[in-house]
Amino acid sequence: MKSILSVLGLLCSLAPLLAAADEGFTWVDEPGKYTDLLHNGRKVARYVYERIDESTPARRDETYKPFHHLYDPSGEAFLTKGPGGKFPHHRGIFYGFNKCRLVGADGKESAADTWHCKKAHQTHEKFLTQEGGADHAVQRVAIDWHDDTGRVFLREERGLVFSLVPGDGIRVDFSSTVTLADGLSKVTLDGDPQHAGFQFRASGEVADTTSKQTYYVRPVTGKDAPGKTINWDAKHDNEQTTNLPWKVMSFLTGGRRYSAAYLDRPDNPKPARFSERDYGRFGSYFVSEVLPGQPVSVHYRLVIRPGEMESSEAESLSRQFVSE
Repeated sequence: MKSILSVLGLLCSLAPLLAAADEGFTWVDEPGKYTDLLHNGRKVARYVYERIDESTPARRDETYKPFHHLYDPSGEAFLTKGPGGKFPHHRGIFYGFNKCRLVGADGKESAADTWHCKKAHQTHEKFLTQEGGADHAVQRVAIDWHDDTGRVFLREERGLVFSLVPGDGIRVDFSSTVTLADGLSKVTLDGDPQHAGFQFRASGEVADTTSKQTYYVRPVTGKDAPGKTINWDAKHDNEQTTNLPWKVMSFLTGGRRYSAAYLDRPDNPKPARFSERDYGRFGSYFVSEVLPGQPVSVHYRLVIRPGEMESSEAESLSRQFVSE
């Protein structure tokens, strides 16, 4: 009897420690495929990093670039889009450019598309930092950008900081620094508003069934009509499409409405040219040169939560972000 009581006593003493291990943010890895971020045991995000598999066209399409998913508040379904379905080159939280122009040390020029990844691709190389905590989680990873021949032309350090916000929401601070690889004299990051820069893609359900219920909230003009989009091009280069401090997309998935606020900073490369799609993909891109000893760095913030978001809230989020 004494031994049984001793065991029970030990288990009782360990219970608070075991519970504490599940409190706050923790990472759970599926080696070589993905790592999930949990908060108090609930899944909130996933980093998909499986290395490119060229055994079949289908496997290549699934693995040609790393990206991040977000989960809905239940932790059971993704809020973001992965491979397959409509427009699969837009995935979750992603950064790349479809018109990279490369100049070798010998002056030879070439191009690479790290958005559609028809021949070029990106690869996860290693985890630099992966930490959890009581109120936030940090991840930094090394990603190589490969041209059509497989040569590495840029080396990226990509960082994300995750924290929760009131109302079952999540905040994601995204940063990236790309550095020129050996053997090149210059890489120009370029593209178009739909296929370059930093972008967010909502669940595939939005494209399949609820796109006409998607709407955008913009600075100055406020909330637009459902299904209405505005995109930058040479004829529409104005305050509604260029250098916006913030933009909100409101979309419907899983029978629930969500709002995603996209926040830019004045110190990111400019001009920033914005794009919107009713199927749940939005963001901005820029043109910039990566030179020897002159990397290109960016820092964006996403705030995603259930419900609608007014202009005043987005403006407040933007002011806070810029002041930090």
